[in-house]
Amino acid sequence: MPTGAIPAASTVDPFVLKDVDLVIDADNYAAHVSSVAWVPSAQQQSWKGLKPSSTFTDVGTATWVANLEFAQDWSDPASLSTYLLEHEGETVDAIFVPRSGSSMPAFTARLTLTPGQIGGAVDAFATATVSLGSTKPVPNTTPA
Repeated sequence: MPTGAIPAASTVDPFVLKDVDLVIDADNYAAHVSSVAWVPSAQQQSWKGLKPSSTFTDVGTATWVANLEFAQDWSDPASLSTYLLEHEGETVDAIFVPRSGSSMPAFTARLTLTPGQIGGAVDAFATATVSLGSTKPVPNTTPA
């Protein structure tokens, strides 16, 4: 690219999460969740020498968590609430499809399970939020 040349803008196709699939250990819990987000976290390190030109910065490898917000359901033994409580500490496969039935890639990862809260505030739906340890999500370019 010539110096000073500005590349053409890439296209963008934003979407709204409204018809997704969230498969955890072979069960689709999409109807149970109101939010799902894989979130990376990486530490930045800097080293500074005694000359202005001796400053260096690098970033470590990201670690990942899958944050889920979901409705508590203790009446159904197959609910996400019950599943997380009964399988605490287990590591299982997960598949997230951000737009069900589209050509958008599905993301796969391994999750370490932890239960959500039990109970909540008066006159409100009982919901819970969990952060599940995760491997880095891998996009599958074959539509789900």
